[in-house]
Formats: sequence, structure tokens, C-alpha cells
Amino acid sequence: MFRTAPRMAGFVFRENRVPFYQRLFQNHDGKRQWWKTSRSGYIMYPYLISVYGLGAATTYAMGRMVFGHKTWFGEK
Repeated sequence: MFRTAPRMAGFVFRENRVPFYQRLFQNHDGKRQWWKTSRSGYIMYPYLISVYGLGAATTYAMGRMVFGHKTWFGEK
């Protein structure tokens, strides 16, 4: 009555990566968990730029509001 999707051959005979990642993440090398892999920078650097950039932009806009400016741009 119900048909299941056919299995994809790439996932059936795939190497078990769990022991590798278990050793990697349980290694006490002083690194935080989110910096352990070689691909961490591709995720973390854009994230950190957006977090600190938005924080700086928000602080700048808040400072302008406190000192009486209502827009990002100068008054004409």
C-alpha cells in the first residue's frame, strides 16, 4: 500500500565516520568544539562578522538616537 523511496547506493555502503568524529571531538586539545574541524572557519567567520557587525551598527544607531539624530544620514 505505501511505497518507500528507493535507497540511494551512496548511503548504503558508506564508511562509518562516527569513530573518527568521536575521537576528534573528545580530543582535549584546548580548542572549542565549533573550531575543531577544518571547515569551521567557513561557518564561524561569516557568523562572527555578522554578530559583531550588527552589534556595532546597532550601537552606532542607538548612539545617534540618544544624541538627537533620527536617521542614519545627516540632516539637510
